[in-house]
Amino acid sequence: MSDLIDDPQPGQNLPEFSVSEISGEIKRTLEGAFGRVRVKGEVGRVFRARSGHLYFDIKDDRNVLACTTWKGQAAALSVIPEEGMEVVVTGRLTAFGGQSKYNLNVDDVAIAGQGALMALLEKRKKQLAAEGLFAPERKKPLPYLPRIVGVVTSPSGAVIRDILHRLRDRFPRKVLIWPVAVQGANCAPEVARAIAGFNRLTPGGALPRPDLIIVARGGGSVEDLWGFNEEIVARAAAASDIPLISAVGHETDTTLIDYVADMRAPTPTAAAELAVPVRLELMAWADGMGARLSRATTAGLALRRQRLGDLSRALPRGDALLDAPRQRFDWLADRLPLALTHGVQRRRVALSEISGGLRPSALRALVMRRRDRLATLRLSLTPIRRDIAQGQERIARLSQRLDAAQLQRLDRLRRQLEATDRLRETLSYKATLDRGYAVVRAGDQVVTSARDAGQAAALEIEFRDGRILATPQAGAPETPPSAPRKAARPKRPPEQGSLF
Repeated sequence: MSDLIDDPQPGQNLPEFSVSEISGEIKRTLEGAFGRVRVKGEVGRVFRARSGHLYFDIKDDRNVLACTTWKGQAAALSVIPEEGMEVVVTGRLTAFGGQSKYNLNVDDVAIAGQGALMALLEKRKKQLAAEGLFAPERKKPLPYLPRIVGVVTSPSGAVIRDILHRLRDRFPRKVLIWPVAVQGANCAPEVARAIAGFNRLTPGGALPRPDLIIVARGGGSVEDLWGFNEEIVARAAAASDIPLISAVGHETDTTLIDYVADMRAPTPTAAAELAVPVRLELMAWADGMGARLSRATTAGLALRRQRLGDLSRALPRGDALLDAPRQRFDWLADRLPLALTHGVQRRRVALSEISGGLRPSALRALVMRRRDRLATLRLSLTPIRRDIAQGQERIARLSQRLDAAQLQRLDRLRRQLEATDRLRETLSYKATLDRGYAVVRAGDQVVTSARDAGQAAALEIEFRDGRILATPQAGAPETPPSAPRKAARPKRPPEQGSLF
């Protein structure tokens, strides 16, 4: 039996590892065997943690590879992975013992081919078009002659020199340059911040707000221009209150900002030409307009002078215009004394005719006729006065009868009210109080039993001449409810004395 115990079992001579040791050994083996690798696949689930770390999956038709990009690495990515995007990722294969998982620590992401880039661009284009960002009615007109031009581009490239040179040749304007990266991972966020920054400037401030923005970059491959295809740049251009010209790449290059901008220029030089007119052409046009205005003014004055001369020749002389009125005035002046004399005579004759009809006898007869008519009218008014007097007497009698009837009615109602009040006093519970009874209340409720009185905290007892407060005695036995017995009626002495 002891021999069986001492014999070693197969496999007991293998070394023992702790969980951490075996996890660390697997991690070292995995990192040593693969090191830095490149993996091609389709982006699956994408999750950005609040800490800034980026977690996403790379998959094919059979397997899935978990990928992790730390916060510092995510800021340097040239392409941010999106779900459905076909990419080539580069990083180191490692293991995470806390969950017994392996993943790829990605520090570089690239689009897998030109076709994938175009498919992603077409997808974003359809999304922004569905939101109305490409609608022609939302595009703003460019100012004819902006005072200040804002340029978003790289300060070290040939683009800014071409724009400044072209502006200086056509019409020198004040230019504000906002330096940005025009390719790489920092391109999209810097361009979006520059457009928003120009819009936040105060018009007429220490750093004045530009009247026009030019976003410019030279030509390049699709990957070089990809920063201007990012959604953040397109939305910043759409939200700009300042008119914006897009001049990204050459004439054949097209980016999302070209569709959102208020105007697209094929080259940065063409953007400068769209921004301002040619000063010499403008001056020549102004001189031409001035010359046309002078010629039009001179011709207008000459035409009006000729018209005035023609009208003056057609007008008669001033003396000829006054001859007829002057002759008429002299004729009327000669006739005026004779007309005054005839008028006075005619009015004197009319006055004599009227005064002849006003003799004293005629006036006296007229007065007598008026007096007789007045007496007749006075006699006709006598019956009317008599009727009025009779009506007044009748109204007085009716008024006296109405007053008497009203007084009688009020007296009868007063007697009925007094009788009703005496009946109310007779039926009131206060008449019962006068016979020695009392009313017991607990608050606003009337207490009608000993049980309710024992349960009340305080009682109010009303007598004939006032009220008092009482407190029920604690522990007092409750009287069981029973049928109330009629109080014994006191014996009254017989109305007639006994004969015995």
